[in-house]
Amino acid sequence: MLGRTHFLYVWISMFATASPSPDTARAMARWLFVCAALVFIMVILGGATRLTESGLSMVEWKPLTLLPPLTDTEWQKEFAAYQQYPEFIKKNSWMELSDFKEIYWLEFTHRLWGRLIGFVFAIPFAVFVFRRQVDRGLFWKFSGLLALGGAQGALGWFMVASGLVDRPDVSQYRLMAHLFTAFVCFGLIVWVGLDLLRSASPPDTDQKALSAHENMRGLTSILTGFALLVVCSGALVAGLDAGKGWNTFPLMDGQLIPAGLYEMSPWFSNWFENHMTVQFNHRVLAITLVGLIAVNFFRMRRFHVSARVRKLSMSLMHMALIQAVLGISTLLLTVPVWLALLHQTGAQIVFLLAVGLLHSVTPAGNSSPISAQIAPQISPIA
Repeated sequence: MLGRTHFLYVWISMFATASPSPDTARAMARWLFVCAALVFIMVILGGATRLTESGLSMVEWKPLTLLPPLTDTEWQKEFAAYQQYPEFIKKNSWMELSDFKEIYWLEFTHRLWGRLIGFVFAIPFAVFVFRRQVDRGLFWKFSGLLALGGAQGALGWFMVASGLVDRPDVSQYRLMAHLFTAFVCFGLIVWVGLDLLRSASPPDTDQKALSAHENMRGLTSILTGFALLVVCSGALVAGLDAGKGWNTFPLMDGQLIPAGLYEMSPWFSNWFENHMTVQFNHRVLAITLVGLIAVNFFRMRRFHVSARVRKLSMSLMHMALIQAVLGISTLLLTVPVWLALLHQTGAQIVFLLAVGLLHSVTPAGNSSPISAQIAPQISPIA
């Protein structure tokens, strides 16, 4: 009983008795924004790994490994392991060790970057706790983010493992889940950082603007969730290489609505496995998202909103149009690596602006985590 009491005392004494001071809150926000920037780069690295078909070069998951192969013997061992798996046997049997090193380095960098994010998040978190600057609410938020990051690493390996069995490609379902989780993790980090910045700033007293923000909140929540849905549909296109066919726009196979969208059985499997349907859905969803953003933008112009909301809404509108041009160009040019990577990066920026806008129109007293705001809009398939 005494042991339990002592543990409870230690547990309670870990936490600050009040919310962080403004200076501490700003310091925490800066730390979280650095973490968000690292996640942003991580997603780009993941896209480059996928587009260059480097992701299956490391056939073992060693989460504590920080060094690459350093000797010829170690390189030969890694190459020999790779040669036992479908990608080498069915696609890359022509490779020499020098070719293998090229794809290995990109995947290794991607994994090492993930570990860097873990260190950059965990160490300052521990310091803030040790200094008793973290109240209980923040502790659970930060712990949840840390756990989500760890789960994302495990999910990444779960995705890679799907390409090490029969076919030399990862499951499009697991790729979608991995990308979805990365975007959610990115959005949550940004959201909590914005919460901390808000807590360190004077409250907004413009009641007319606050009322206008409340009117905008519903549609902004929908378009933020819809942005995640478009990301998931894009992951399916990437996982199936569905962007390498029907490279015309706006027509697809010579028609606005092509034949063959529902040739597979059961009918709903077409949404995830029929290359034509997957690409068609991505087109329709992306156009719908641009429409939602445009409606939100023109509604905003009717209201008395804050300068921040106005700028974010305008930036989101502009970025959505740029992203549409990038997507169409990627399709018409049959998915060149550099342009496809720009298109994925554009999706990240659109989502970032949507999250920022949603946070700005959410009242301070009702600023729950973004997952609660957008989760009802989408249900990913793992």
